[in-house]
Amino acid sequence: MKRWRTDGFAQRCLVAAALAVALVTGGAHEVCAQSQAPPAPTFSRAALDRIADTIRDEVATGKIPGAILLIQQHGKPVYFESLGLRDPETRQPMTPDTIFQIYSMSKAVTSVAAMMLIDDGKLSLDDPVSKYIRSFADAKVGVDVSDEAGQYPLKLEPLKRPITIRDLLRHTSGITYGFFGEAAVTKLYGNPQLYAGDFDNAEFADRIAILPLADQPATRWNYGHSTDVLGRVVEVVSGQTLFQFEKQRLFDPLGMTDTEYHVADEAKRPRIAGAFPVDRFRVAGVRDPTLPRRWESGGAGLVSTAGDYARFLQMLLNGGRLDGKQYLKPETVALMTSDQIGPETGIIHDPFYFPGPSSGFGLGFAVRTSPPPNTTWPLGEYRWDGAGGSFYFVDPVDDMLVVFMVAAPTQGGRIQLTLKTMMYEALGKGLRKD
Repeated sequence: MKRWRTDGFAQRCLVAAALAVALVTGGAHEVCAQSQAPPAPTFSRAALDRIADTIRDEVATGKIPGAILLIQQHGKPVYFESLGLRDPETRQPMTPDTIFQIYSMSKAVTSVAAMMLIDDGKLSLDDPVSKYIRSFADAKVGVDVSDEAGQYPLKLEPLKRPITIRDLLRHTSGITYGFFGEAAVTKLYGNPQLYAGDFDNAEFADRIAILPLADQPATRWNYGHSTDVLGRVVEVVSGQTLFQFEKQRLFDPLGMTDTEYHVADEAKRPRIAGAFPVDRFRVAGVRDPTLPRRWESGGAGLVSTAGDYARFLQMLLNGGRLDGKQYLKPETVALMTSDQIGPETGIIHDPFYFPGPSSGFGLGFAVRTSPPPNTTWPLGEYRWDGAGGSFYFVDPVDDMLVVFMVAAPTQGGRIQLTLKTMMYEALGKGLRKD
């Protein structure tokens, strides 16, 4: 990505502060006061226009209904635009306050909630999960044993060591999902009965605990319901529901007024993003966001807006601090955003290792450990995305964060790669010429 342009930003502060700045930073005074930030590569107007034109083309060709892109550097919105339609049925235009189901972007929020309890001294990374959820004391590992008929009966083996809070945060618990792979254990996690009824976080954790693990703890990165179980740990330790804790400690103080586990206020429901028919599906038991339910999925259940989520990310980019309030210790943020499953750990990265070959995984995020081939993308970037197509990344080297919101599950991964490549090319960090 090339040079960014900051000339004329003072005018934009005056014109757009009432909407974009208020949504993203909580007030124009904070944004404009940071004009003394050190120089860094910036986007040119032409580069921003090319990125916007790419999204407009996605809308015009019927690939997505609409989207919101927010690029923020040094606490300032460099680009914050709503493009296309909020909902293809109502034909309402996309607006900055549109509410999206963010699916696995929920994982970062739940991970931060758990780390706040660790900062409080109420929880430890090396605590066994069974200390807080007793049903995990009897957890077993499922091993496929093929027979001559091609059947795969499961052999259950005891744990070599307990699942820890650290394992839940870095996805090395052995807990998986049921929607990728053909292993016998995976099929058990794909059983619809896992999501039957109006259960709460406690019951769901117990349902997970009786399923066999896909691997011994701390042996393989295995994407799954670990963060949902972590959400239940937060409840046990805090004595509150997951939403109550997150609302008290994160959402209310950060001004994340539209972030919750279902859209409770009927007046807000017309603001929910809709998808094309091909993209209307629910994953991992997550339902229509207007329906109240007892399960607050810390792994995939939140709804949010671009502005809300940017507030959350800016706090992390600032080392756990925003608007004079410290949410996490700086060293805690540094730990969360550093690779926790590197070669020295012996943890396996298999074909379903979603962070990709140039990334490790911290405590809640994928972490860039090497540039992708033929690029100079910065190390230390941390990120994740959601099944609805939305994604975010935080780049501490360039003091930048990006939030892209869309309701297009079948298009999200492709668009993410396209937009991110364009952004880093615009910053002069794209394909090398040598």
